[in-house]
Amino acid sequence: MQIEPVTLSTPRPVRRPTLVQGWHELTFLHWPVEPDRVAGLLPAGTRPDTLDGVTYVGLVPFRMRGVGLGPGLGLPYLGTFCETNVRLYSVDDQGRRAVVFRSLDAARLLPVLIGRLGVRLPYTWSAMRLRRERDVITYSCRRRGSRGNGPASRTAVRIGHPIAEPTPLERFLTARWGLHVSWHGRTMHLPNEHDPWPLFRAELLDLDDGLLTAAGLPQPTGPPVSVLYSPGVAVRFGSPSPLSAPAARGR
Repeated sequence: MQIEPVTLSTPRPVRRPTLVQGWHELTFLHWPVEPDRVAGLLPAGTRPDTLDGVTYVGLVPFRMRGVGLGPGLGLPYLGTFCETNVRLYSVDDQGRRAVVFRSLDAARLLPVLIGRLGVRLPYTWSAMRLRRERDVITYSCRRRGSRGNGPASRTAVRIGHPIAEPTPLERFLTARWGLHVSWHGRTMHLPNEHDPWPLFRAELLDLDDGLLTAAGLPQPTGPPVSVLYSPGVAVRFGSPSPLSAPAARGR
């Protein structure tokens, strides 16, 4: 099985969008992890995607804008909210690289319900805030319904210089053209496309996070090995397709 190359644009263009949304003011934080440590957390029929024998755990806070169905314009109010995802990196037997979301916290209840019921993604309704002062951006998140004791996360970064040529690791972590998700006993691949990421170096100023361990991932033992910022991209999703084998038959 040949794994598709890491490309700055999608190798699988979306012909008929089923969903549109904008990902804006993103920070990408990543830590290395041994593939065997997270293999059991991925959907059946997929395995950890690796770079030089290592895979990665990502914490990605951002602002979602203009979520909408089909190829049209997204909703300006209901489709705009803060979100933070915890993600892993996967590859399937067709060689398609993707992400796997271990958790997605969002500040708008309706998208949370649609994401959980419609796409089977692990969305949670959370109180969230994004604040920017000059070149410093701060994200905060606390899950609702836990009497103030639920998992929380706070991240602050200083945005640096634009990146003219991403490193192999930066391309590996950001140039992802789909997601894998378990759906009614099967693993599905949901493709997406967008322009190449405009990436900036970023300096981590503060991190107090409980979302990684709440998602079943190991507590990081050091600072992230990659800290990036992007003003964002407009995204189009295509139609999901099942992996060749039912999830019950597994890896």
